[in-house]
This record gives sequence, structure tokens and C-alpha cells, in this order.
Amino acid sequence: MYDKTYYATHPDMMECVSNEELRDRYLVDGLFREGEIVLTYSHGERFIIGGAVPGQAVLELPRQQEPASAAGHSLLERRELGIVNIGAGEGRVTIDGETVTLGKYETLYVPMGTADVSFAGECARFYLLSVPAHRAFPMRKLTLADANPMERGSLETSNQRTIYQLILPHTCQSASLCLGLTMLKPGSVWNTMPPHVHERRSEIYLYFELPEEDRVFHYMGQPDALRHIVIANEEAVISPPWSVHMGSGTKAYAFIWAMAGENLDYEDMDVLDICQLA
Repeated sequence: MYDKTYYATHPDMMECVSNEELRDRYLVDGLFREGEIVLTYSHGERFIIGGAVPGQAVLELPRQQEPASAAGHSLLERRELGIVNIGAGEGRVTIDGETVTLGKYETLYVPMGTADVSFAGECARFYLLSVPAHRAFPMRKLTLADANPMERGSLETSNQRTIYQLILPHTCQSASLCLGLTMLKPGSVWNTMPPHVHERRSEIYLYFELPEEDRVFHYMGQPDALRHIVIANEEAVISPPWSVHMGSGTKAYAFIWAMAGENLDYEDMDVLDICQLA
């Protein structure tokens, strides 16, 4: 059912590992394959990270296959789901018989207990993020107009960007999932400045709208022991709670950030001065 499983890691496990081992533990690639739903599983907050590219087909979210006690049950039996369309055209998501149209950058929050989810749309590319939930909140579609846009950075420091807060308490209720979209202005390449750590949440970044020949250098690890992973378009990276997460690209790009953990407070983070990093 899962294309790959990612296990929780200790910061010591980053020491002396090769770049390939680092990528194997934290890089999530191959999510968007036409005509398929691809799901991966991370033990960090038990995230499901996935992609759905219907093409000319209709794709159905699979049911659980294991363990035996869960086989045949809805994947969202005890989970909530965030869906973002990053494709060039509209897509359709059908939730227990109700169809919702999602344009580019539009988001759908799907509550715990949903039985059936399907995807359609020839030019749609759906990014999927699911975490365990303790209660069901109302389904909600969100556009960038519904978000709380935050203007951060400047061109002088190469990090001028707009942060759209989508699934957060002041825009959309959820049990644990927090989600948003950050778009860099032309001429800016740095994200998440100043860098920070939040020990109470894991985070997933999906980098996209990056030309084929460009890359993002994503930095992670403890502040005094940084490592980096080179990331291409439509690849995601897992950031454990103990890890810094920031990146610099060879060109402006966008990324979707998703968090889950023991609180929903966006501002709950330990901000670092750039001079603290090593």
C-alpha cells in the first residue's frame, strides 16, 4: 500500500552518513506518477505523504490493507486529510458522494471518518497529507483568498515571500494538521528566514514550481551540525522536531509546508540567529 516507509530518527543518526543515506531517510520523491495514487508513510507524527495524478482516470484513495485488524477499513477511519491541487488545471475531489472542484493552489480539508475519496482531472496534481485525528471537524475548501497572507523578507536579503496560512485554527479547524503555502518573489531564493526549530511538531516541505534544471539546497539537522539535501521539483523532505529546516534555490519557487504534533500554534518555535548555525 505504501510506496515507502520512513522511520523516526535520532539526531545522532545524521552523523557520518553518506549523502545517499541522508536522502534515503528524509527525501520523499516519486510522488506524482500519472494514473496513480502514491502514498508514503512516516513514523514522524505518523504522516501519510502522497500524490494523486488522475490524468484521464478516476483514482480512489485505497483502503487500509494491514494490519489484519484494519484491513478493508477506510484510510481516514481515524485520520484527517489535507489536499492541495498544484497542477495547471482544475481537478475534482469526491468525498462520500459530494464533489468539490479545486483550482490551482486550492486546498480541501477532509475530516476523520470519511469513507470514500476519489480524484479526477486531466491537468490536476493533488498533493496529499494525512495525520491521525481525535475528532472530526467540518470539511472545508480553502482558496488563497481565505488564507492569512503574511509578507516576509526582502529582495535585499533574497528572501521576499508571501506565506499563506491555510489549515490553521483562524482559517480552518483541524485536530492536528497545519498546512500552508509559501511563494517566493522573483529574485528571492531563501525560505524560512530566520531559521528555527519546533520541538513539538514534525514538518514536511514539498518544493514545487521549480524549473527542471534548477534545484533547492535544503538544510536540516541540529543548529550546530547542519547537513543539506539537494532537491528537485515536486520532491518533499521530512523535518524531524529536532531539526532546522530552511532552503536556498537556484531560482524562485514555491513550497507547501505541513506540520503535525501536540499543538496548533503557528508561532510556537525556537527562532535562531543565522550566526548560531554551524
